[in-house]
Amino acid sequence: MNELLSQIQHCIQCKEQLPFTPKPVVQAHTDSKIIIIGQAPGLKVQKSGIPWDDQSGNELRRWLNVTKEQFYNPELFALIPMGFCYPGKGKSGDLPPRSECAPLWHKKLLEAITNPQLILLIGQYAQKYYLGNKLKPTLTDTVKAYSEFLPHYLPLVHPSPRNKIWQKKNLWFEQKIVPQLQVITGKVIHS
Repeated sequence: MNELLSQIQHCIQCKEQLPFTPKPVVQAHTDSKIIIIGQAPGLKVQKSGIPWDDQSGNELRRWLNVTKEQFYNPELFALIPMGFCYPGKGKSGDLPPRSECAPLWHKKLLEAITNPQLILLIGQYAQKYYLGNKLKPTLTDTVKAYSEFLPHYLPLVHPSPRNKIWQKKNLWFEQKIVPQLQVITGKVIHS
């Protein structure tokens, strides 16, 4: 795993398309219990080099009901984005994750993790890549149907502050899915 992580951290596959020098952000261990597949690092994470080191990460940890120490323990959580580097700014937020990363690195990473208990698919890019034709017509429909994908996958909306409006319109997410997520996470990390 260490050799694979080193290869990823030195990747320059899409260097010409990035706004900054490539600085891939990833966390994984052969014993990771929960794999979190997100979108791509934001600018703050790109600068710090720490996955989910922003408001989205704070919200995700609240949803999971875990401490920073637990979250950043690679034996508990693998933090694998669809795109490993900050893709740049778009018209209404960050650009989509670079498409080169997942096909290049995900299979190798997932094969190196020996016994994952759960894979969280955060946002439309991860859900589309991993759920394929099982994807529902909208992200909301996919997240609502989360139990269809268990025990292997659990699709979630992105915990970005930009999604607060979505959360206010979809109160069932906080009332039903977040408590289920906390129960599942608690069982997995304490097993």
